[in-house]
Amino acid sequence: MSTRAFITGVSGTELTAAEREFIRAERPWGFILFKRNVATPAQVAALVAELRAVADAPDAPVLIDQEGGRVQRLGPPHWPVYPPGAVFATLYDTDSALGLAAARLSARLIAADLADLGITVDCLPLADVPVPGADAVIGNRAYGTEPGKVAAIARAVTEGLEQGGVLPVLKHIPGHGRATADTHFKLPMVDTPRDELERTDFAAFKSLADLPMAMTAHVVFSAVDPAHPATTSATMIADVIRGAIGFQGLLMSDDVSMNALSGNIAERTRAIFAAGCDVALHCNGNIEEMRDVAGQTPELSGRALERAKAALAARKPPQPLERAAARAELDALIARANTASA
Repeated sequence: MSTRAFITGVSGTELTAAEREFIRAERPWGFILFKRNVATPAQVAALVAELRAVADAPDAPVLIDQEGGRVQRLGPPHWPVYPPGAVFATLYDTDSALGLAAARLSARLIAADLADLGITVDCLPLADVPVPGADAVIGNRAYGTEPGKVAAIARAVTEGLEQGGVLPVLKHIPGHGRATADTHFKLPMVDTPRDELERTDFAAFKSLADLPMAMTAHVVFSAVDPAHPATTSATMIADVIRGAIGFQGLLMSDDVSMNALSGNIAERTRAIFAAGCDVALHCNGNIEEMRDVAGQTPELSGRALERAKAALAARKPPQPLERAAARAELDALIARANTASA
């Protein structure tokens, strides 16, 4: 059965009658969960199973943002706390091999948590390269301020997720690190010359261009397109994301409901597809907005469908994991990083 080229959130811990009707009628390609959708492991597993059953799509991707640190939708008391990306960066500076091992191990444990629930996609790793004066929305989520280091740690995170049978989403392409505003609330403008962007922000993503999926940044790069954020810029997507960076996987927008984008929800959705994104992402679970997104979303077809199929086919069976030993090892590495940063 064909699907529509969007990923949707839902409003709570169980589907409403209206949401069931919407999913059956509009056939979203995938789903995304947030804290409002999470109560207990049994409840989350049941919600994930119901989403796929109502969609009549047993392989529909279910996404979550489970980075660690302050971006962690699953948390205590049912799930452990994971470190933010900056912890791996600190350890990397002390011993690069240990920094990569910690990043890989944390992602592997996160993947095990997700796999228990039927969640198949984590919106991780970040390849954003922050600079002094940037908004704190990235902050300690980043893996450092040097693109080679950021890319190396992001690769290790990717490997950990893949070893656990979970697909990665590279974000926020082509870079959110220079943004001087939180795109949930305002559109950031980056006026850095293109040659500098090529050496820094874009370089980190170029090293990860083989990942199966990526999420765009709602950020304007005036050196390339002064009028549109990357998400709705045909120039940015063709010239930078697909061109200079070389990313050929499935390209999804960041959340269409974020205030960095202009126009109403329908206009934003049209602009996302006109620019060249393969899939639109809508997160807040507002049923009226969900209908507006669906109304402007095409069937998933052509090159976008090929990329979507290739992305799902990239998921590997999970490898064995002794969780208690792995967690003890991770905790020891985190303690070492904390000592190094003290």
